[in-house]
Amino acid sequence: MVRKTKEEAEITRRHIIAAARRVFLAWGVGRTTLERIAAEAGVTRGAVYWHFRNKTELFFAMREQAILPFVDRVVFKEDDADPLQGIEMALQEIFHILRDQAEVRETFEIISFKCEYVDEFSGMMQCTGGQLDFLGKLTEAYQRAEARGALRAGSAPADLAHDTFLFVGGLIKYWLAGRPDERFRSDPAGLIRNHVALRRA
Repeated sequence: MVRKTKEEAEITRRHIIAAARRVFLAWGVGRTTLERIAAEAGVTRGAVYWHFRNKTELFFAMREQAILPFVDRVVFKEDDADPLQGIEMALQEIFHILRDQAEVRETFEIISFKCEYVDEFSGMMQCTGGQLDFLGKLTEAYQRAEARGALRAGSAPADLAHDTFLFVGGLIKYWLAGRPDERFRSDPAGLIRNHVALRRA
């Protein structure tokens, strides 16, 4: 019976997060209330508070849920014979996830365009642990490419990693916001290929 209760609680928690994502997307984070989320989820405000202390905690839970597919799918293989190709494949996978998983895409739209980073959300302006981990893995991949003589002369792995980090962050934003006929939206794969190719020796 206890197990069933825990399972039901987890189902309710996920249901509330999904409702919050829909409301954040429609109204923006600043104009969203827990009452509105509760109504969307079909639960009481007390049920929302049982799972989340406040809107900020709910927002972070939504964000963390969206990050999980990236942890599992965006990987850099240390034994890759061509580390630059590995970087390209990892960057391409980011956009496969955004295309394939509506919940992840919607969360990134909220983070990018539907949230004012003031008050309790001001800390969101800084890089997350996951983003810094991604930057570290990029740096290591470029270091492996340098060790194999694959980098263009005069290229420093750390500089290239930061450049790629900023490139993919900007590309995600413009891919989300772009019109179907804009290259950001229609051809992220080609932009990624060109980005990586410019680094080759």
